[in-house]
Amino acid sequence: MSDDTVAPDVTTGRGPRVSRLGVVAVVASFGGLLFGYDTGVINGALDPLGRDLGLTPGTEGVVVSLLVVGAAFGALLGGRVSDRHGRRRALLVLAVVFIVGTLGCVVSPTWEVLAASRFVLGLAVGGASATVPVYLAEVAPAERRGGLVTRNEVMIVSGQFAAFVVNAAIFTVWGDVEGIWRAMLLVAVLPAIALLLGMLRMPESPRWLLAQGRDDEALGVLRTIRPPDRAATELEEVRRFAAEDATRSAAPVDLSARWVRRLIAVGAGLGVFQQFTGINSVMYYGTQLLGDVGFSANASIVANTLNGLFSVLGITVGILLINRIDRRVMLLAGFTLTTTFHLLIGLSAALLPPGPGQAWAVLVFVVAFVFCMQGTLGPLTWLILSEIFPLSIRSVAIGISVFVLWIANAIVALVFPPLIEAIGIAPTFFVFVVLGLAALVFAHRYVPETRGRSLEELERRFRAAAT
Repeated sequence: MSDDTVAPDVTTGRGPRVSRLGVVAVVASFGGLLFGYDTGVINGALDPLGRDLGLTPGTEGVVVSLLVVGAAFGALLGGRVSDRHGRRRALLVLAVVFIVGTLGCVVSPTWEVLAASRFVLGLAVGGASATVPVYLAEVAPAERRGGLVTRNEVMIVSGQFAAFVVNAAIFTVWGDVEGIWRAMLLVAVLPAIALLLGMLRMPESPRWLLAQGRDDEALGVLRTIRPPDRAATELEEVRRFAAEDATRSAAPVDLSARWVRRLIAVGAGLGVFQQFTGINSVMYYGTQLLGDVGFSANASIVANTLNGLFSVLGITVGILLINRIDRRVMLLAGFTLTTTFHLLIGLSAALLPPGPGQAWAVLVFVVAFVFCMQGTLGPLTWLILSEIFPLSIRSVAIGISVFVLWIANAIVALVFPPLIEAIGIAPTFFVFVVLGLAALVFAHRYVPETRGRSLEELERRFRAAAT
């Protein structure tokens, strides 16, 4: 679709349909808020959890990582449910799972029940991570897709920041109260209810409706979030692409196509390298990391809120830049910056004498790393995943990529604490430096540019490149 077909109220960000599109994005992004809170809340809850449920280092790792393992399988299942039953219905189901999993965690009498409940919660987290970006990408016009899809990442980091602040406030005032961690976890039920009630009033993805042959319903949805002429033009473009696809091949797009497998490899690689920056070592164990470099327990949990704050600031800057800078340029810059700060963290831990100077240096460089990560690689990974796959398998392909992402996340969650204990902070972050250099090579060689193109145009381009 050429730029001259874009209606003013879409490009200028004004008008009732743009407002409606904004509401759709906000409601769907509650899934991202839950993603962030449920992954971040464990950071400050581990100490009271350990006291109340008698956690050992081994069982602590199980409790933390089972949510991540659940998320890996949730991404696969969520993608299939989304493709079969629709993006909206999938999000409604996920909202119910969020509520059930959260309440299960809150009332857990033992660590085993807590771990099982966190696995259930992880299914919802993973399903949301695979479904929300697809839904947002498919309702967004091409020229606003970057900003709308990255709202999900804003909500993820906002959820993590909220978790850190809630933990710090509750721990500071009621840290000695038995079972206080239950209050920390219970807060997550509020956005889960908001997601459930909100999605009852939201439309289905127009592109999913078209894929099901429900053209009139798709046009009806588009008319609520596009100007009338733009809605008709966009519908016709998707129809025309579907007709071309049918002419080109009688078989639907499937995972056996070589070009699709290549795209999935790119998506999975992006997910792996995003997680191997170690961002979630900070989000899960930031309080413990700061304690290891010399901060007291209370100072650590308060200082850890800076990671949440700078996550939000980073993603805010990222949103301002993401539609103005090519995806590849921003991706390469992100890996360069995160690798540089890994090196500085490692050098600070290795060369500075133990004490306040070392502690504050590590804190500053960790916060800078979080800011750069969330301003570039965080939103870009989810955005590119939502853009590169063909419609007919988009949710399944994203589910596979996000499954790999979550497995990489689980590896980081399981390996980081024993690695710190075995070899120390400096060598651990030097490992992240090596992984960052590998990520730069991967991004430069394999990640395609997707900025400013419709989803249908991208699919045509990827098909053509494979022939």
